[in-house]
Amino acid sequence: MPKVTFLPSGKAVEFGPGQVPFQEDGLPGSLLDIALGNGVSLEHACGGHCACTTCHVIVREGMENLSEMSEAESDRLDRAVGVTLRSRLACQAVLRSGEVVAEIPRHNRNEGS
Repeated sequence: MPKVTFLPSGKAVEFGPGQVPFQEDGLPGSLLDIALGNGVSLEHACGGHCACTTCHVIVREGMENLSEMSEAESDRLDRAVGVTLRSRLACQAVLRSGEVVAEIPRHNRNEGS
């Protein structure tokens, strides 16, 4: 069963196939979609359209369980504050299977839409 744990709150979200609550922000099944559908606050100034960096997260575990990073996400992510080799935009990182631990950094920067 897929599971995402959001840090620093430690809130863990588990769900079965077809149970991801698409909120119309971010790609269906993305970390942003999962967060918003389960009461985890995650900034997303552009509405989850890969046009800002406010949903920047750092994947502490389970990077291999997420979709591949697109060129558009990579280009946008270069502008995020505190970017690391394990950074993703939550609106674009779709959980494929398994478990992921994602940290929501304290500082996110809005690049506008």
